[in-house]
Amino acid sequence: MTAAALAPYACDPALSRGRRFVELAAPTRSDFQRDRDRIVHSTAFRRLVYKTQVFLNHEGDLFRTRLTHSLEVAQLGRSIARALGLNEDLVEAIALAHDLGHTPFGHAGQDALNACMAAHGGFEHNLQSLRVVDHLEERYPAFDGLNLTFETREGVLKHCSQKNAQSIEAQEPGGVARRFLDRTQPSLEAQLCNLADAIAYNAHDIDDGVRSGLITLAQLQSVELFERYRVQALAEHPDLAQTQRTRRLLYETIRRMLSEQVYDVIATTQANLQRAAPASADAARLAGPLVAFSVEMKALAVPLKQFLFSQLYRHPQVMETTGHAQNVVRELYQAYVAQPGEMPQDYAVRTDTHRAVADYIAGMTDRYAAREHERLTGRKWPV
Repeated sequence: MTAAALAPYACDPALSRGRRFVELAAPTRSDFQRDRDRIVHSTAFRRLVYKTQVFLNHEGDLFRTRLTHSLEVAQLGRSIARALGLNEDLVEAIALAHDLGHTPFGHAGQDALNACMAAHGGFEHNLQSLRVVDHLEERYPAFDGLNLTFETREGVLKHCSQKNAQSIEAQEPGGVARRFLDRTQPSLEAQLCNLADAIAYNAHDIDDGVRSGLITLAQLQSVELFERYRVQALAEHPDLAQTQRTRRLLYETIRRMLSEQVYDVIATTQANLQRAAPASADAARLAGPLVAFSVEMKALAVPLKQFLFSQLYRHPQVMETTGHAQNVVRELYQAYVAQPGEMPQDYAVRTDTHRAVADYIAGMTDRYAAREHERLTGRKWPV
């Protein structure tokens, strides 16, 4: 999207707050396009293909991974950004980078690693994503990390505790953590990515949950946000009621639900922008949350989230796998802290052993973590 096509409240790469290390501009790409390209070529991005979303990587070839989830968030984000006059390239960069710090085994891995690190600063995947792009990627001779723009880094840091924000602020005064201390908002592009993330994972977790057999269409009929569009789909395509067309009914219902949520975000945000009338990207940051669902859609989304939590994320089969995954992470952590030399040398020689171990484990894919656990303990999954 050219600068002329951007709304006044969008982030313009020509007005970026810049990079931590000054670089000459690229001749054919904007700074946000360059950020996106650096993320796509990063090691951490490639690893996402073998990192869990809900179902572990070895449980099936068609379940979402962190990589496919990130691509879906980017697609939704760009579609909404285009309608609102926001910067699509920035939205895409944030969407593709937002999960780079996720551990193997999804939230189970994060929870286990956070517990292990409780006495050493804790672990949070969102903060780790920023750590990946700022420090852990090693691709350039003059600096660590990817040296992304402020705007992309601001979007990557979705959540941050006061303690962590103060720590980042001390190292980078007025930087990406300042808004958590000032209680202001990130860019509209970052706000959009947060909402696109929620829209994407609710939809694809329904799909993966039904595909896995852990939840059924009959159960989902109790969720109004889903049932409304299932009924619509059947009214227009009665043949979808046939057993052999159940998969098509599921897809059509999810498609309609996704579309309606996207249109709702666009309409609600347009109304919010008209009311607040921000004249610049910085003015939008001071105007409170502007990218949002309507009150009705937000109310419909909550029961869906609650349903997925109770019926899918807390399903006994998922919980059993979660327990195995957490054992792997805990035992890997204990083994590496006891014997740092079992890690690659660049991790083993670091003075902060605990953070080095956390960085190393967080960077693992599901299958690599399982292999390392077997190598160090002699026990195969499940453990």
